Amino acid sequence: MSILFNILVFLHIVGAAMIVGYWIATLKEPTVHPRQRDGAFLQLLTGIAMMGVFPLLPDADPNYFKLGVKFAIGVAVAVLAVIGTRKVKKGEPVSTGLAHGVGGLALINIAIATLWN
Repeated sequence: MSILFNILVFLHIVGAAMIVGYWIATLKEPTVHPRQRDGAFLQLLTGIAMMGVFPLLPDADPNYFKLGVKFAIGVAVAVLAVIGTRKVKKGEPVSTGLAHGVGGLALINIAIATLWN
């Protein structure tokens, strides 16, 4: 199970990199890139899978409140990314707040994962 968990963690980090990387790349002209949406979905799927595998690991002591907060933020990131991607596809302008909401909330989620003990 630990190998599966480590693979899920790897994919989870890749999803975060997709979101935050595109956000940083477009800071001067904020927008939402379709890969940010894909990264958000990858984060949600791998996060849910990790929550299922985590209790099966030896010496596991999951903090379900922390995981719930991360899940709620992850859903918000995914929703904002979908809205932004649809606007881009229609040729409509993406508001600065929406673009920064996707990247900023993803960055907050990374901070929660690493700093909340």
